[in-house]
Amino acid sequence: MTTGGYGPTARLFHWITVLLVLGMVPAGVVMVQEGLDRTLQNQLFIFHKNVGVLVLVVVLARLAWRAVTPPPPPPPTMPDWQKTTSAWVHRVLYGLLIFMAVSGYLRVTLGGFPIEALDALGVPRPPRNDTLAAMAQRAHFLGKFALMGVIALHVLAALWHGVAKRDGVFSRMWPPLPRQ
Repeated sequence: MTTGGYGPTARLFHWITVLLVLGMVPAGVVMVQEGLDRTLQNQLFIFHKNVGVLVLVVVLARLAWRAVTPPPPPPPTMPDWQKTTSAWVHRVLYGLLIFMAVSGYLRVTLGGFPIEALDALGVPRPPRNDTLAAMAQRAHFLGKFALMGVIALHVLAALWHGVAKRDGVFSRMWPPLPRQ
């Protein structure tokens, strides 16, 4: 059993990211459905775009925090293949979260559409380029499958450690804030 858990800041970054992604996924799926009420569709697009910016900010802050506050080492009883897999899954998760935010940003802005939060902050948009916007849209579309697959792997591994193995790995990040 492991005793070294993540600190409150790392846990907060993790669970804020989880909540944001849990809001983004259904919004992203529903907003592109045919026949959807236009007002609802617009609201979902605005939500999805602006929360995407927030996800990018949180993930970058999380990575900065992780650089100065390294995560606890895996338990010594964990097999090497699990340690390696876990490290790679985390790297891929961070990479895909950034990739999805950047590809979404490029799809929207290169397509000539606003991202309201960035517009309000005066962030300039790149010039419209429909070809690059279409490429970014395709990348974003394909990236969602990779992201959902890696998230599923991450959740299944966490549940396996928490429910089946009960080896303390799950409790390193759960509950969202450490018990006092």
